[in-house]
Amino acid sequence: MDWIVYAVLTLAKTALILFILLTAVAYATLMERKVLGFMQLRLGPNRVGPWGLLQPLADGVKLFFKEDIALPVSEPRLYALAPWVTAVAALTPFAAIPFADTIFPETVTVFGRTVDLTVYGIHKGVIADLPGAVLFILAISSLSTYGVVLGGWASDNRYSLLGGIRVTAQMISYELSLGMAVVGVLMVAGSMRLTEIVEAQSRVPFVVYQPLGFVLFLTAAFAEACRTPFDLIECENELVAGYHTEYSSMKFALFQLAEYAHIITVSAVAVTLYLGGWQGPWLPSGAWFALKTGALVFFFIWVRATYPRVRFDQLMHFGWKVLLPLSLANVVATGCLLMMWG
Repeated sequence: MDWIVYAVLTLAKTALILFILLTAVAYATLMERKVLGFMQLRLGPNRVGPWGLLQPLADGVKLFFKEDIALPVSEPRLYALAPWVTAVAALTPFAAIPFADTIFPETVTVFGRTVDLTVYGIHKGVIADLPGAVLFILAISSLSTYGVVLGGWASDNRYSLLGGIRVTAQMISYELSLGMAVVGVLMVAGSMRLTEIVEAQSRVPFVVYQPLGFVLFLTAAFAEACRTPFDLIECENELVAGYHTEYSSMKFALFQLAEYAHIITVSAVAVTLYLGGWQGPWLPSGAWFALKTGALVFFFIWVRATYPRVRFDQLMHFGWKVLLPLSLANVVATGCLLMMWG
């Protein structure tokens, strides 16, 4: 009986998170268009629904019914599989990200029987409270690169292939810096379980102890999510649309879903590691997590409206000769300070 309750509540949390995440992805596209419009002195979408709030729904319907052009690609099965690999890899990390303190009570009564939900942490505001959650997120999120590479290679288009090759070089260059930036937090927290990392920030968020690590993480996250100024994989003035040049309809929509889901994911991870996660006064824990994550998503959009795209050689130079040495120095400095403080 108990395992049925555990399974049902876990599925309920999964469905809730998936619904919220997909809704957030849809409205992140509207948020970007509105914010960019405001910063560029124009209105943005305002025709579909009040203030354009139904624009994401209209976009989804349009993409669903749009003609799916069948091209003579080199690998049809990989061509069709690539968008799904990218989308699933972008959505899955949220299974290990704690979004609230608790979501269910510690015990529930079913048919007169009391079930303890603390046994497997079912009551917590996270789908899977993994002991190695940081490694899980880094590993799964990096798999989205395979979808981009497969899509670019299977499209039988030189521009798409170049976009796929670029994302490989970009991932190798910035994944190292992103991982090393996280090491400083792990050293301070003494744990790789994200719930414990959040609880360790009950008094002071880790951005106070790791300001350089926070800046390095965000910078690497821009390259990891392939966002301006590091969106070289779909550089329209060089590669038409990059890796998804030959995609249309729902396959194209899945690539766009993965892009915005990746932005929300790296923002949520940054909030969890550096900004105290769900911690905050007065408001419910889930509201604090949503506000902090939304603020970082706004920052991603703000940077897109502010900075131009860099050249690919500048991207590689910055990753290997600036970002990586600074992330290594941050780890060494953190270790020295921890030894001094005992």
